[in-house]
Amino acid sequence: MSAVPAAAGAAEKLVYEYALVRVVPRVERGEQINAGVLVYSRQAGVLRAAIHLDEDRLLALDPAVDLEGVRAALAAVAHVCDGGDAAGQARHEEPGRRFRWLTAPRSTVVQPGPVHCGLSTDPAAETERLLDLLVR
Repeated sequence: MSAVPAAAGAAEKLVYEYALVRVVPRVERGEQINAGVLVYSRQAGVLRAAIHLDEDRLLALDPAVDLEGVRAALAAVAHVCDGGDAAGQARHEEPGRRFRWLTAPRSTVVQPGPVHCGLSTDPAAETERLLDLLVR
């Protein structure tokens, strides 16, 4: 089977994966708000996190939520995505392993949603687009 050539000037679409980052202030109740998005594309060499915490919505779900703790946990997610010293032990891991670690199921206040796939000519730009569409 032969590949069909792309139209002249058409950018190649790359595979990316994404997951929402959710805040579940009272795990036993299961109520949640979306607070960020993780985007990973091996083809494009992209691993990004975008965080937006709507504190008023979160406080509506649980007025006693530990906002500082939630902010710290969300910052840790972003640090692991970025790599570097702030990522702790994960700084030595390749982006794909960091993405898999961040999207592994957990029963904590800050949780990943399921992983979804998409195609884009610019997977890095999908981070903000998905944040606008699914979080803000």
